[in-house]
Amino acid sequence: MPPAMTNLMDLWAAHSQLSGEDLVTVDFLLPTGIYIQMDVPREATIQHIKLLLWKQAQSYPLFPSLGEMEGHMFECVNQAAVHEELEDETRRLCDVRPFWPMLKLVTRNCGRAERLLDSKIGVLIGKGLHELDALQDQEVKDFRSKMFRISEEKMQRVQLMTWSEWLQACFSPQLEPGGGATPVTDGVNDKQAEASLKVTMHFDQSQDTASLKVWPSTSPSELMEQALRKWLTTHGPEEEGRQAEQYVLRVSDKLEFLCGDHPLIQYKYIKACLQAKECPHLTLVQVSTVQAMFEKEISAIGAVVNRKSSNPPLPLPPKRRGPSVSQTIPVCIQVRAGLFHGTELLCKPAVSSESSGRSEHVWNRTLEFDITVSDLPRMARLCFAVYAVMDKVKKQKSTKNAHINKYQTIRKSGKVHYPVAWVNTMVFDYKGQLKTGDIILHSWSSFPDELEEMLNPIGTIQTNPYTENTTALHIHLPDYNPHTILFPPFDKILEKAAEIAGSSDCLPMGRGGKKFHIELKEIMERDPLSQLCENEKDLIWTLRYDCMENFPQSLPKLLLSVKWSKHEDMAQLQALLQIWPKLSPRDALELLDFNYPDQYVREYAVGCLRDMSDEELSQYLLQLVQVLRYEPYYDCALTRFLLNRAQCNRNIGHFLFWHLRSEMHMPAVAVQFSLILEAYCRGSIPHIEVLKKQVEALSKLKSVNELIKLGTIKNARSKTKEAMLTKEAMMTCLRQSGYTETLSDLHSPLNPSVLVEKCRYMDSKMKPLWIVYNNKLLGGDTLGIIFKNGDDLRQDMLTLQILRLMDLLWKEANLDLRIVPYGCLATGDRSGLIEVVSSADTIANIQLTSSNVAAAAAFNKDALLNWLKEKNSGDALEKAIEEFTLSCAGYCVATYVLGIGDRHSDNIMVRSTGQLFHIDFGHILGNFKSKFGIKRERVPFILTHDFIHVIQQGKTGNTEKFGSFRNYCEQAYLILRRNGNLFITLFALMLTAGLPELTSVKDIQYLKDSLALGKTDDEALKQFRQKFDEALRESWTTKVNWMAHNVVKDNRS
Repeated sequence: MPPAMTNLMDLWAAHSQLSGEDLVTVDFLLPTGIYIQMDVPREATIQHIKLLLWKQAQSYPLFPSLGEMEGHMFECVNQAAVHEELEDETRRLCDVRPFWPMLKLVTRNCGRAERLLDSKIGVLIGKGLHELDALQDQEVKDFRSKMFRISEEKMQRVQLMTWSEWLQACFSPQLEPGGGATPVTDGVNDKQAEASLKVTMHFDQSQDTASLKVWPSTSPSELMEQALRKWLTTHGPEEEGRQAEQYVLRVSDKLEFLCGDHPLIQYKYIKACLQAKECPHLTLVQVSTVQAMFEKEISAIGAVVNRKSSNPPLPLPPKRRGPSVSQTIPVCIQVRAGLFHGTELLCKPAVSSESSGRSEHVWNRTLEFDITVSDLPRMARLCFAVYAVMDKVKKQKSTKNAHINKYQTIRKSGKVHYPVAWVNTMVFDYKGQLKTGDIILHSWSSFPDELEEMLNPIGTIQTNPYTENTTALHIHLPDYNPHTILFPPFDKILEKAAEIAGSSDCLPMGRGGKKFHIELKEIMERDPLSQLCENEKDLIWTLRYDCMENFPQSLPKLLLSVKWSKHEDMAQLQALLQIWPKLSPRDALELLDFNYPDQYVREYAVGCLRDMSDEELSQYLLQLVQVLRYEPYYDCALTRFLLNRAQCNRNIGHFLFWHLRSEMHMPAVAVQFSLILEAYCRGSIPHIEVLKKQVEALSKLKSVNELIKLGTIKNARSKTKEAMLTKEAMMTCLRQSGYTETLSDLHSPLNPSVLVEKCRYMDSKMKPLWIVYNNKLLGGDTLGIIFKNGDDLRQDMLTLQILRLMDLLWKEANLDLRIVPYGCLATGDRSGLIEVVSSADTIANIQLTSSNVAAAAAFNKDALLNWLKEKNSGDALEKAIEEFTLSCAGYCVATYVLGIGDRHSDNIMVRSTGQLFHIDFGHILGNFKSKFGIKRERVPFILTHDFIHVIQQGKTGNTEKFGSFRNYCEQAYLILRRNGNLFITLFALMLTAGLPELTSVKDIQYLKDSLALGKTDDEALKQFRQKFDEALRESWTTKVNWMAHNVVKDNRS
């Protein structure tokens, strides 16, 4: 692939040295063979450029042969060195960013609407659909064909919806679980539930507001009638025609409508306001406005659905395959192969002989496995490892190749094995047919921290798409002519199980007996990280019916006890699964781990997930997207489930899109994720324009960020000059029409417009952008978003998701610790967005503001309390201190359990309302920063004396308040312990995500230790109290660290 242009030579960048003028010289190639060169505006749309070309072409030969202008479109080579068809002619040339300023005019060969949709989807998902066509993969073709049919049927159903059904489907409110007529009041005290609720009503397209007092059991329709009556009292009889049926209720600051007629207390937004003692803001929106939105979306669907393409676009030829192996020195190579079901090795691995050579290694040897074909499980995978065999050498002092030595395995006779490459393939294809014949496997060269016999069974079964520079393994799988071997259908498996049960003399209840049941109970209560020995596995299998009746949640342990290399055991397991009780969605999540690859087990797990509410599904969506990596075939139960729920709820669809889109740069999942993204887009056609605007906006923000980094490098000598020039360049860039239009009117989901004058960049290494928006939905309030380019936000995203879950679990137990799990979304390779929490400041800034000397600021225990007094007075101050106490307790426990490190005074913040919260989670699971071999964090969590000073309301002897705080911490800790298995499962499902501090099961062991799993509650509480006392006793070390941080920060500014 040719190298992409650097920032300095980027013709399309706003700050490019080459773009000095608004015009750029473009070469045009016409289908008639005519070549035209002309200057066109950089910011012109493709449609406008085509019009200019058409006028110019009239003076050239063969113009009449071109025919109609609408019958043609442009094609270019994009920045990824791939052909791109520019069907969407509303895009600007500077946004298309061709690799070289050359456009080829080509004739359209199928329906315009279909080609336009394909083009938009390709741009949206970051992979042209013609690239999928070029794969020539039958599984890809079958999946796309099936999803196309399902998506079209989905869109046809949407066309038959009424506007109210559409509103419910796309912008449905988040409801508390339970439903029914009884209001849900968990987490809301009795006084709040019985007292009247104060609601601020806004009127769409009007500046007027009204304050109403209603009962929590009031329905939205009753609330709208009251609001309209109040409107009439202030606007007179000329407004008497207004009826409640002409309006719908929307949450004022977002696109969430209070559909249905549930009691107000049942809507999550209303309940959250009650818990926070805040006034809900709702807006009356005219039905005609909603109907206009609905009709716009229906017309977008109608433009595509039911229009069949006569001639599909021709696929581009596949890339030329390069040499298979490139070795520069003679070396002995061996191949190891193993059959796995999940992480279970089905039989002894097979090893080839050694082969010497420079570039090609040929064995021509059969590798045999000690297992019959009839015993192969459906999800068996064949794993290969290629490794170099070298003589053991003396240990070198140099550490340059430390990363290689990490994986070496010392064998007999002083030989050392160095992994070179690995690759996996399924034994059965997607149709259940045993693979046969010649196969070329292009391997991977990056290795995980843990290898099984040098094999990597948890790795992808996709081959490396970058074939030019990879090791290619040529294998031949035996043919069984004249028969094709198919895995037996499900009914045959159940017949086999019935046959075994019928011929068995003993009852299926197993050994029984009190002693065995006590032992079984002890095994079942262990956490998911605990290993089972062979005797325990045999006991579980023997007592499998006891497990089903008494410990149904123990299904994962039973599955680990099945001998998957015996088809008789596998058949009995499938029969048992048919009568196994349904698990709760939280328990079923574990079954989607890599350890449970069986197709029917995963279908059972997905069946359990169907009971999830949309809110609960959103909570676990991050993990559900990651475990798609474990699915060996494109068409699976989990993929269909996620697509169905995403296409039924716009909010889930939004996050599913971005979780998939952000990992499209990873070659192991690029095809799989692009297929799911294409299927989602085809089944959510109206959402395409919204997402397309977001993709374009992120591209613009990345361009601005690169401009700032470039200016920083140029003016590195003078910081003042750098700041002035770079800020001016940023403002100039943002004021360009192409930027203001792209960055405004974003549905994310707030419909904001950018306020250029308030935007800035932050003075950290990656120069994050601080973008300020005007929220049109709520009377001009501003909101901030931080755009980061160069930082991997996925670990922050995971940590914030877990904090959100902790908050949910605490609230379920009637403990609201006022957590602030702000929004964070990875949107691409080392880029993403972070929500700015309003009215908040860092501990460092609060301390520095109160002191003239940076070194002394960290030791001023009155600074924080005085700051809260400035922001709050009277009863508000008491409430702010209570908010501080609760949130401080929540974050003390959360940061301890998750092992969050690098806790300095610039990544702990406080809101003016009193809520304390942590930011920046670059170090988790006990991976604490160290300097000169000494760990910076010497305390289990941050609990300084200035925090205690606030909690005690500035009174040294206020032991009652401190006692309450300590009690909150202990309650919170015990609640998390009860859900320890869930936390372990969620982290385990993220193991293959490639997060820097979550690469092996050893990392998750930290959670097991911090939650004291395996101990009694009393023992665990004793351990936590010791950590609490240690945090308080050693808090002086935290203050010293903060002092050093403040001094460094003060010197920089």
